[in-house]
Amino acid sequence: MNHFLDIHKTDTADLRAIIDQARVMKDARGDLPKGTPDADQPLAGRMVALIFEKPSTRTRVSFDMGVRQMGGQSMVLSGSEMQLGHGETIADTARVLSRYVDMIMIRTFDESILLELAEYASVPVINGLTDRTHPCQIMADIMTFEEHKGPIKGKKVVYLGDGNNVCASLLHAAGQFGFDFTFAGPQSLEPDAEFIGLARKAGAKVEISRDATEAVQGADLIVTDTWLSMHDKQSARERRHNMLRPYQANQQLMEAAGEQALFMHCLPAHREEEVTSEVMDGPQSVVFDEAENRLHAQKAVMRWCLDV
Repeated sequence: MNHFLDIHKTDTADLRAIIDQARVMKDARGDLPKGTPDADQPLAGRMVALIFEKPSTRTRVSFDMGVRQMGGQSMVLSGSEMQLGHGETIADTARVLSRYVDMIMIRTFDESILLELAEYASVPVINGLTDRTHPCQIMADIMTFEEHKGPIKGKKVVYLGDGNNVCASLLHAAGQFGFDFTFAGPQSLEPDAEFIGLARKAGAKVEISRDATEAVQGADLIVTDTWLSMHDKQSARERRHNMLRPYQANQQLMEAAGEQALFMHCLPAHREEEVTSEVMDGPQSVVFDEAENRLHAQKAVMRWCLDV
């Protein structure tokens, strides 16, 4: 049994095997209609619980469709339906669910919920997102980059804006996949020193910059995310925008990076805020390939978790 909790907690060889498996599965589907089952049905007879404490579009649809394409069945549950951690401990919920299902994916707020669920579950647990990290997204990002540009090892990845959960998982990936990482953003929004330290300890070159134009010079990949979380108060909007406006992914910045640079965003995007439509819809953007690859990368993660 393998949990998929964070990129730095998974061996590099296993991460590479997951990416390779995702590409094989994607290629095997070719132009099949979306609802057509895969020729290989590794999840036949399996039930997967998909738990959402946070609202979701891509995570919900991609995991649900992935389970179905591989022959399994999914049970989608909201945190409010389960009263997760309210009235019953997370540990007890983990023990009970493990009697019913073969695997659990959870998208939640506090990382401690994920970790406790994994500690007491006797089936694999997958991190669909927490406030700290977003590993499935970054697996899809690496798959997408390598489809377009080849191996990511030794490449320069620049993250713009708020050092959030996407940024954290990119730092984990820098150490495991061997690419250089630059954060460009305000000092108050830097990623945690813990994440930077893990990447550097694993041998990755990590730089911090306050100048976005300088940071993107020679970048192979530029990544950004929304400036506001879905749960941030409206009162924070203007202050955040003023702080982050110098780090907007716009055409001028992409030109400073050079034609070789790809652009990614995990979506949903607030157009004309953290990224302009000119960049989102431009020739360097691969955001919709990236969104599609959530499906394929997560299918490979599920197969790895169940060893099927």
